[in-house]
Amino acid sequence: MTASHSDSLVVLFGATAGAYGAKLGSDERELILLVWQVVDLHSKKVGTLHKSLVKADNLDLSDQCREVSALTPEGLSKAEPLDRVLQQFSQLVSSDLKVLGRSSYTLCSDGQLLIRQVLHPETSKKNLLLSDCFYSFYDLRKEFRSCYPSSAAGKDQTIKTMAEYLGLGTDEAEEDFGVWQVKTMVAIIFSMLSEGCNHVFTEPETVKHKYETGPCSKSETVDSETVIRARGLPWQSSDQDIARFFKGLNIAKGGVALCLNSQGRRNGEALVRFVSSEQRDLALERHKHHMGSRYIEVYKATGEEFLKIAGGTSNEVAQFLSKENQVIIRMRGLPFTATQEDVLGFLGPECPVTGGKEGLLFVKYPDGRPTGDAFVLFSCEEYAQSALKKHKEILGKRYIELFRSTAAEVQQVLNRYMSTPLIPTLPTPIIPVIPPPYAIATGSVRDCVRLRGLPYTAGIDDILEFMGDATGDIKPHGVHMVLNQQGRPSGDAFIQMKSADKAFMVAQKCHKKMMKDRYVEVFQCSGEEMNFVLMGGTLNRSGLSPPPCLSPPAYAAFQTAAVIPAEAALYQPQALLPTTRTPQASAAAPPAVTYYPAQAAQLYMNYTAYYPSPPVSPTTVGYIAAPPGAVAAAATATHTPILPQPGALVRMQGLPYNTGMKEILSFFQGYQYAPDDYNGLIQLSDQARSVLQAPKEWVCL
Repeated sequence: MTASHSDSLVVLFGATAGAYGAKLGSDERELILLVWQVVDLHSKKVGTLHKSLVKADNLDLSDQCREVSALTPEGLSKAEPLDRVLQQFSQLVSSDLKVLGRSSYTLCSDGQLLIRQVLHPETSKKNLLLSDCFYSFYDLRKEFRSCYPSSAAGKDQTIKTMAEYLGLGTDEAEEDFGVWQVKTMVAIIFSMLSEGCNHVFTEPETVKHKYETGPCSKSETVDSETVIRARGLPWQSSDQDIARFFKGLNIAKGGVALCLNSQGRRNGEALVRFVSSEQRDLALERHKHHMGSRYIEVYKATGEEFLKIAGGTSNEVAQFLSKENQVIIRMRGLPFTATQEDVLGFLGPECPVTGGKEGLLFVKYPDGRPTGDAFVLFSCEEYAQSALKKHKEILGKRYIELFRSTAAEVQQVLNRYMSTPLIPTLPTPIIPVIPPPYAIATGSVRDCVRLRGLPYTAGIDDILEFMGDATGDIKPHGVHMVLNQQGRPSGDAFIQMKSADKAFMVAQKCHKKMMKDRYVEVFQCSGEEMNFVLMGGTLNRSGLSPPPCLSPPAYAAFQTAAVIPAEAALYQPQALLPTTRTPQASAAAPPAVTYYPAQAAQLYMNYTAYYPSPPVSPTTVGYIAAPPGAVAAAATATHTPILPQPGALVRMQGLPYNTGMKEILSFFQGYQYAPDDYNGLIQLSDQARSVLQAPKEWVCL
């Protein structure tokens, strides 16, 4: 019998210095053994059986490898490196084919792990070029299942179980490791080619040579069984870098979506869509494999998550991305007056843009105003590299940042800006609540402790258990978790004790005590120091550094800020912002207003990522909408003015640091007035209130 793609098979078997069998390649260990033999599908003759040891960079063999293969580091140290072994493989296969009178061949391996999970990833990391024969192969397990439908499923098969199914009497102990496997695979192939089966090898497995870029529409259906989330990526990594990390596995066209944070910058995560669930399962085996010096975490994800990141609806974007196999570069920081001619002139003739002006896509707000971002298409890697060399060169009076980008990033950036409302409005009115009498200490008394090095999975209960008997000395609602910029636990927490003596005793007793296999450092500190760290400042041996969010003078005008504490505690807002000093007594000021956040039991403020703002200017945190009746009742009970339903507060971003109140008033010249009731919710200094009560009575935050 003959195969449709070739007239010969090269039966191939290999082993690594680590895991064996179903876990082959999952531990990133290097190849140490290759065994192969040519099989003539016409005459059913075979060539010479070849066995070649491979010298790995790391000769430390796992216990399983030593037991199964009987190989030793001493024997491997005399072997040839992988590049030489691959050269010998090609030469010897060509020689055997010539002896058999054949010219073409296709690889045949026991499963897919050797080629997809070992050879392709290792040669990619070592910058070795694999010949074309390694991009097409037959999976003997699948072929066996196709020939014998009553046998076990392919993933449950092994060489031994296939031989036992056919009744082949081979003794594994009589042959060297690798030799027995190849001889048995050849015997299995001959059984499949016999007159009773007449199996034909027609559909080889394929490995994509390169990742194909392309757009993705939100109307597409994405199978959740084909998507993974990669976490811990270097911020400068591109879709091609991610495709190289998954080398050997087939990623769907346009299947790499780099995730962006709220500022439009990459957050070290990506969603990757594969062509099948089988490829996705192999990708999950690369959990904690390395990209450079960083290990990458790989988890399951859903099709909805992928579409949310990579899907788009804009015809302009679809047309821009319709040019396939283009290298995309993102330009950031362009002058708002920059034109297409300016950008083309900046790139110069050495970086020709695909299609000229058609290869440029400016990112704009819904009203047509430029954002300062643009995407550029290049037809080849050489032109893209030339463009990247212009990183931080000057256009006009601004330096321009250039980065590699992806089709999914184009969709994300356009979706983010195009969905931005022209005049943001507040959500449905929420229930104001008078804060309880307890508050965060703000003095210099050292009645607090800082816990550093907490396990990232630690919660309030774990901290209370860690404190032991000292929990009775904690102030009500006195445990404060600290999150990092991704909204995850930072490993720090602050605890308010009833006195400085109690804080000292806790620091002495619990310092370097173990919590979930980690020792935790406990330091005594003051309420002022705690507040500074909670707001984004730093506290270390060098002293206390104020948080950056307290630097701009504009924030000193507000006396309150909505703060979301641990365990849904409602703190007094002024606890995290210094009180504005005014000659008048503060008794006449209306009571501070605090708001219940949605899912407050699990929600903490990301202090290092958000500046404090007045309670009437919520951040991105969700709030519980209140029914109209409850709002009216709360307003009557507290005598606190409530915002009207439409909302009339505008948040301004990107202001120059030297902008004053008069410049802002001039900017909004001609807009309608706001009702006086806002003064009750926004507690301002007298100077700020006198300006806002001028003829143009509106409020901006």
